[in-house]
Amino acid sequence: MNFFSSFGKYLQLLYFSLGKPQSWKYFRKQLIDEIALIGLDSLGIVMIISVFMGAVLVIQAGYNIENPLIPKYTIGYGVRESLILEFSPTIVCLILAGKIGSSISSQIGSMRVTEQIDALDIMGINSASHIILPKLIASLISFPFLIIISMMTGMLGGYGAAVIWNIVSASDFIAGMHYYFYPFEIFYAVFKTIVFAFIIVTVSAYWGYNVQGGALAVGRASTKAVVYSSISILLSNLILTKMILGG
Repeated sequence: MNFFSSFGKYLQLLYFSLGKPQSWKYFRKQLIDEIALIGLDSLGIVMIISVFMGAVLVIQAGYNIENPLIPKYTIGYGVRESLILEFSPTIVCLILAGKIGSSISSQIGSMRVTEQIDALDIMGINSASHIILPKLIASLISFPFLIIISMMTGMLGGYGAAVIWNIVSASDFIAGMHYYFYPFEIFYAVFKTIVFAFIIVTVSAYWGYNVQGGALAVGRASTKAVVYSSISILLSNLILTKMILGG
């Protein structure tokens, strides 16, 4: 019963969060600020993780492909497929769930315990839309760009590792990158990313919005936001992969 009660509150919060903004001028200002916080401030960590992720994938692929009958360009092909289909959209979003999800939950939770949300409600302002909607729209805009950049830097990291440690020649690696490419895979990765962004913001906002207590409660809410966001991402990843690629 506790699950159904919490899920009902989540849907109710989601309904109010998607309401029309009270002030479009304030909304536009907050949207720009949130894009900077969610997108630009996450760019560095996304690029660093992706470079090392691509390099490790190349090293592991080179270690496992020692059969002379297997062409070397398959290393580039395997790295490209791994980054586009799984590592960039899923692993990076799991990391962003920890960075952005905990930040959103603690920020909204602090507003709840200091009664700022109650003050907005008393003034007749839709507090859920006022606080959550700019974060949600900003994440839906920023996350796809972050994931595209993750794919690019991951491939550059893989290329660098392949050339520096002579795992595969540059021409073979690039040939593998171009081999048998389906543009639909990019659409699949971006679509997953949008779903994950929606999950991260709404789940984290739910735990922050419904905090009861003081600073300790805010800390517990942030932890729950990361845990439940991560579980929801993994579950939705399984469902989307089966629906879209599983036939």
